[in-house]
Amino acid sequence: MTTGHLTVIDMQRVFADPDSPWATPRFAEAAQGVRRLLPAFGDRVTFTRFVAPERPTGAWRAYYEQWPFALQPPDAPLWYLTDDFATTAAHVLDAPTFGKWTPQLAARAGLQGPLYLTGVSTDCCVLSTALPAADAGVEVVVVADACAGADDDSHTKALQLLSLYRPLVRVSTVAEVLADRT
Repeated sequence: MTTGHLTVIDMQRVFADPDSPWATPRFAEAAQGVRRLLPAFGDRVTFTRFVAPERPTGAWRAYYEQWPFALQPPDAPLWYLTDDFATTAAHVLDAPTFGKWTPQLAARAGLQGPLYLTGVSTDCCVLSTALPAADAGVEVVVVADACAGADDDSHTKALQLLSLYRPLVRVSTVAEVLADRT
């Protein structure tokens, strides 16, 4: 079984629905990669959900003025994990921020690493989680084919940017992660 901790970032309906303003075009491909990884991590998996704050403050006010549809409570259907993950997600952490490296995730994943990151979107929440985890001294592995960006170009650019943080952050693939851990 694979060592480390798998974090599955924001595999939610709002990003999967092609009619959503926040649709992630390659969501299904990222989900396929995540499903391949799950058995290798057993109980060492945390799913995250991006949720709107009850009352946005600071720059978040302007953000939600641009995206008013998203100002819904955490139990609104748009924030649900997609059906294929909702039934298997034993550990779910909510955060009203792009970055999911919260004290709760740090406590759950530990600081020894590696922390494997998957999900959406590579150019927002994955990136925003990877960098503070790396700053905390955690070895971070972003699994490129288990992530999806706002579009292909943004996904590629985010992976290139993350690669600049090596050796703190490493970009890998599902096949490499599974091969390294068998």
